Amino acid sequence: MTSAQKHPRRVLFIDHTAQLGGGEVALLRLTQAFDRSRVVPHVLLFSDGPLHVKLEQAQVPVELFELNTQIVDMRKDVSRVHTFLKPNRLGAVLSSIGRLARFLRAKRFDIVHTNSLKADLIGGFAARLAHIPLIWHIRDRIEPDYLPKNTVRFIRLLARSLPTFIVANSCATLQTLHLPKQKPSDVIYSGIPNDWVRPPYPLPPLCGKSHPRIGLMGRIAKWKGQHIFLAAAEQVQRSYPQTQFEIIGSALFGDQPYFEELQGELVRRNLGERVVFRGFQEDTKAVVSELDILVHASIIPEPLGQVVLEGMALGRAVVATAGGGVLEVMVPNQTGLLVPMGDAEAMAEAIIRLLSDPSLAQAMGEQARRHVQEHFTVSAMAERATAIYERVTET
Repeated sequence: MTSAQKHPRRVLFIDHTAQLGGGEVALLRLTQAFDRSRVVPHVLLFSDGPLHVKLEQAQVPVELFELNTQIVDMRKDVSRVHTFLKPNRLGAVLSSIGRLARFLRAKRFDIVHTNSLKADLIGGFAARLAHIPLIWHIRDRIEPDYLPKNTVRFIRLLARSLPTFIVANSCATLQTLHLPKQKPSDVIYSGIPNDWVRPPYPLPPLCGKSHPRIGLMGRIAKWKGQHIFLAAAEQVQRSYPQTQFEIIGSALFGDQPYFEELQGELVRRNLGERVVFRGFQEDTKAVVSELDILVHASIIPEPLGQVVLEGMALGRAVVATAGGGVLEVMVPNQTGLLVPMGDAEAMAEAIIRLLSDPSLAQAMGEQARRHVQEHFTVSAMAERATAIYERVTET
């Protein structure tokens, strides 16, 4: 019997939010996929929300560790390093780190695995104070086009010394940290649930439908490219006027003005009857299964493009912008079509190509499902994570 079998690793995952964003969905899926004879996952959340409920339903042990509201309210897209150092916040930050370190020592976890930038900092310093191996899971581009410059410099500096090991959700994300070669690191993609790539499958895309459905799913934010999607929709509907376009997701973190801009675009482009805003949808499998073509339209490189993997797993025809992690999960012209970022005309042409050739759309969808089944299931990702835990605790 191996040491791993004798002593399953007790791993504490820490996330600053309990909302169901992409990173939190990935965390939920990963914690359910572990072989419990080798890894016993626990989750600690800094705030309450739907993820807490989902974890409990999945019988994953979860605890709530509430932070000072000044810390909870610091949002990723407006944060700066100096916000942590302001006198009215620094005391709350240090107090939270101390409380968390005491909690970690008392619970005797083998590893702390942080799942968000805020958790990387607060959970990271607490783990080091408690002398517990620390794994950072980086799911954001650490670049000035995605985060403030001071935050980028701070995260890159800490990444060299604070975590014991760094995991990223794509090679593209890992490269943005500019790590020295000797820093232990690896890539674990956000795995897709195994049952998504097993029968029964959704109906193939464009299977005898008179009103094809084309959707873009994700947070409503300018960098996600909903305005590019609308510009492409205007061109597509000229040739295929019965096509229905759907924008799935909601505006967060101060993006309401952009949402209002999109409403104006609908009127200006005369798309009011052709485009539906569906808001946030929790059951992504059901929503994506209903689409014929899934579009990804980000105008800066995506850290991963988890929704692209989801569309591929469900056999949808996918049109995605070529950048970041998307280039690692898609095979151009085999599992979907790639177009330049910010190019509405190229996006429209790709959509029209699929609409005009349903057999091509169906063939690409089937190849995409097989590709995910072979390379990107959550069980495979859980095995990669387990190997890292065993490596970290054996050194």
